[in-house]
Amino acid sequence: MEFESKYEVSRVATFIRTHGFKRVALQFPDELLKESTGVVRALRKELQSCGESCNNIGLYVMADTTYGSCCVDEVGALHINADCVIHYGHTCLSPTSKLPAFFVFGKAPINASNCAKHLCNYALSSKKPVLVLFGLEYGHAIHDIIEASTSETTRDKLHFADAMSQSMKPTKTSDVNGDCDDASQKTYSIGGLRWSLEQGLSMEEYSLFWIGPDNSAFANVVLTFNDCEIVRYDVTENLLLTDTSQQRRILKRRYYLVEKAKDAGIVGILVGTLGVAGYLSMIHQIKEMVTKAGKKAYTFVMGKPNPSKLANFPECDVFIYISCSQTALLDSKEFLAPVITPFEAILAFNRGSKWTGKYVMQFQDLVASTPVGVENSGEEEEARFSFLQGGYIEDHDLQDINKEDEDGPLALMKMTQTALQERGKDHKTMVKKGSTKSGVDFFASRAFQGLDINNNSNAPEPFILGRSGKASGYNHETSEH
Repeated sequence: MEFESKYEVSRVATFIRTHGFKRVALQFPDELLKESTGVVRALRKELQSCGESCNNIGLYVMADTTYGSCCVDEVGALHINADCVIHYGHTCLSPTSKLPAFFVFGKAPINASNCAKHLCNYALSSKKPVLVLFGLEYGHAIHDIIEASTSETTRDKLHFADAMSQSMKPTKTSDVNGDCDDASQKTYSIGGLRWSLEQGLSMEEYSLFWIGPDNSAFANVVLTFNDCEIVRYDVTENLLLTDTSQQRRILKRRYYLVEKAKDAGIVGILVGTLGVAGYLSMIHQIKEMVTKAGKKAYTFVMGKPNPSKLANFPECDVFIYISCSQTALLDSKEFLAPVITPFEAILAFNRGSKWTGKYVMQFQDLVASTPVGVENSGEEEEARFSFLQGGYIEDHDLQDINKEDEDGPLALMKMTQTALQERGKDHKTMVKKGSTKSGVDFFASRAFQGLDINNNSNAPEPFILGRSGKASGYNHETSEH
């Protein structure tokens, strides 16, 4: 019974039977794949007990997902014409675009009384109200933690987030919501959690108490709410950790990557999902923005990126990774070129964009909130300062955007500026030309371009006899012994 309760076999069977699904894909991460046979056996038994109408339901196990295991693998499910996906294990609860899904979070062990004790002590010592966030695998114990931690002294200071529904319907791009669903009600959602703030308070006025491990979900919370005081309860060690400097140090690294991306000439757009709702709109928006910034953009679909894959495209100076919020941050120290998020790309390629400290992880927020294609008269053609190169840089393509619309006086002014810049080259001018070029130009400038085939001669070349014998002594070699 403990196994059936952990994987919620009864609820999954009810979901399948209620919607009349006939072909069901069961998605397991690598660490739970060993449990797949037991889950299928228990689920099959539960469905058969519902009647003969459930005997012909097909159950298909999916492993080795195309992208991150936290997202629903709609591509793999559509290969078997599945009607729905049952997702097991850790999930980001990103909205799907084609198939309905049901999520089984699992029930990770936790000492609820010990967690409640640390929570009460922290709430009494904190001067701010405390918002409790948690990993979805610990959602089963939240009710016990609430009962154990709620008292007369902490009742008004503790606020708990709610887990979203385990069932999900396909979402249209126009219906995708972001971290703040309603500005007037101040309702927030992140990583499958949802909560509302008290009237008159903002997120900066709360302290965050995270229950769970130091994983991608926790990093998502730290970066998104980097203005809040955050502590983490380590479930494994039963300790309260208050030092999040390691996670906050990531922000400094990301800001450096933004500055490095500004000097890029060729940009690669990495498609990190084919199922999260809104990914196509984000790709089109990023590509349009990169092009208007005078850069050359290429789109790549390669599954899970790694240094070896991206090393095949040395012409790309930076890559933009479009994926869910919990897989968007790649440690690109081993990559030849940095890998940034869509939010960082907007900061790098949109002239006038400034980082105010706010960090957006979900690209769905950027689709509706960030305008693309807004023309700034004259401002885009000014040289920008590069902190990495230590000088001003002009992007070549930006000078020709409105070239056909220039009248006589404006064209004369441009010629004068160009002449002054050319003269300034002899005096070590600070203005440098950008390195914008296409992949073809990059290939043409390489020292090695492959085999040098003489196309002028069509006559066949005579064959040459190679070596014969053993490596220790070929036949043509003479022995001195």
